Amino acid sequence: MRHDQTDGCEQKLMNEDPMIVDHETEVSECGEAGLHSKYTDCTKNPGHAKFITLDTFTVNHLPAGYHDNILYDYINCIADLTVRVTTKMTSSSRPKFWPETTQPYPFNNSSTTNFRTGSGIVRSVNKYKDGLIQGGYLGASHSTKCWCIKCQRSDSPSNVWWEFNVYTATHVVFDEYEASHTSLRLFYDRDDSPVVIVDKISVVYVNIKHDKCMLKCVTCDINVGDKLIGMRETYLDAWKQVLGKYSVLRDTHKLTIIVSHPHGRSKKVSVGHWKDKIVLEEDGDIKFSYTTSTCPGSSGASVHCVGYSRWMWFELVHRGSLSSGLNCSGTGGVL
Repeated sequence: MRHDQTDGCEQKLMNEDPMIVDHETEVSECGEAGLHSKYTDCTKNPGHAKFITLDTFTVNHLPAGYHDNILYDYINCIADLTVRVTTKMTSSSRPKFWPETTQPYPFNNSSTTNFRTGSGIVRSVNKYKDGLIQGGYLGASHSTKCWCIKCQRSDSPSNVWWEFNVYTATHVVFDEYEASHTSLRLFYDRDDSPVVIVDKISVVYVNIKHDKCMLKCVTCDINVGDKLIGMRETYLDAWKQVLGKYSVLRDTHKLTIIVSHPHGRSKKVSVGHWKDKIVLEEDGDIKFSYTTSTCPGSSGASVHCVGYSRWMWFELVHRGSLSSGLNCSGTGGVL
């Protein structure tokens, strides 16, 4: 394992295995009703002063040198695609320890009915009609009809639907069993936002060591599907502008942005900077530690080290907190 920084903070991170973290999945014994008290009684960030609501977030929350609308719009695009992930069952297949450590793996011996929340981000969205992908792309679904729960129970399932992928952490949703008991809350921008739930989910990909999970989700709600497609297109336009402008500054200011659902509540923006860039020698993948504020419920949120990228997306998701006081991502391909 190689570290790209040489300062005191990095040495501290090296001395405590950077793979070992405290996860930041929120657990509520009282389900949805218990999340408010989790937020108000938080001990990691009492008052949540560094978590900015979408309604109040402005360019002035960004550090000097970053007060521009291009970056501000990009962060709002990240927020648009951020989702809350809720899982109500725990797989018996969870390992006892994190790979290659003696650190207990989250929820490996938990009750199977824990109500847990994390965060994630929508990566890709496709519209289908009669099983064929729309919008000028080539491809087909495994089905000719919508396979959401409502349509599976219907005598006349919709022949038009949308499939989208969500990136989160493997310790948030571990396998197909947990995915089948998982739901997403979309567009949860304010405490009084309308409740929009997608609850037909399967696993596309998991990597326990790197703590990455990709979920496939489906909806035949035209309002949800078309809105997600529009948000994704806007995100891609903003991403191109930000990467072009800030890639040369990425190792200077080290700006790091996270949008998450702390304690399962509405989205909040956190602004900080990364401290250590850790490169895995076996495959060249990278993870970061950072000062950007997170809380239980932030696990799985997309981590954006401004100026870094992986093609059109950023593969890093929030993993948890270190004993140094820093927070840490999982591992991903970064360019």
